[in-house]
Amino acid sequence: MTAPSDPLWSSVDDYFNSLFFAHDDALSHTLDASAAAGLPAISVTAAQGRLLQLLAQSVNAKNILEIGLLGGYSTIFLARALSPGGKVTSLEINANYALVAADNIARAGLIERVDIRIGPAIETLPLIAAEKCLPFDLVFIDADKPGNPDYFQWALKLSRPGTLIIVDNVVRHGEVADDRSENESVLGARSVLEMMAAEPRVSATAIQTVGSKGYDGFAIARVN
Repeated sequence: MTAPSDPLWSSVDDYFNSLFFAHDDALSHTLDASAAAGLPAISVTAAQGRLLQLLAQSVNAKNILEIGLLGGYSTIFLARALSPGGKVTSLEINANYALVAADNIARAGLIERVDIRIGPAIETLPLIAAEKCLPFDLVFIDADKPGNPDYFQWALKLSRPGTLIIVDNVVRHGEVADDRSENESVLGARSVLEMMAAEPRVSATAIQTVGSKGYDGFAIARVN
């Protein structure tokens, strides 16, 4: 879901990026290769990617779960934040997207830090749980929005106290506040937000954002 960006929002993003962020060859290539392969232009922004990286570093993340790989742009930020020996497990339903992402991640020199799982996340998550792996330190949910409530429940099952769970694209250009909306993505956003608010095992909030990709926002929860 994309929407036009106010030129002022984009100019502020550009200014912030010039101060805090150098867009290196690996990340630039990832965006270019994803566009050339026909992937939708719905990756996080550079500033959002850096925020994910900082959040992962703040919890010394060694085990990260990403639901929604796309072209691997956010994955690169997360993989760069890993503690030594860490791993990002990234789930992607589209095999063609996963191939593009794998090439992008390899070009960034990070392929050994990323475990790509292809298939519907709702089918892959039980398999991960059955592996009895270490709990995830950070979970980034950025896949099909109607699936958000299920993904959040799985994130809780696969977490530990202190784990951060981030759900992207929850504002839906403000439509999330419309309780009459019949849009499935809006309903998925409302459902996961209400679930997070009512869940005693987490402390959570949601933030509106504007920028080069328009008006949206994210929710973040910390497992208590």
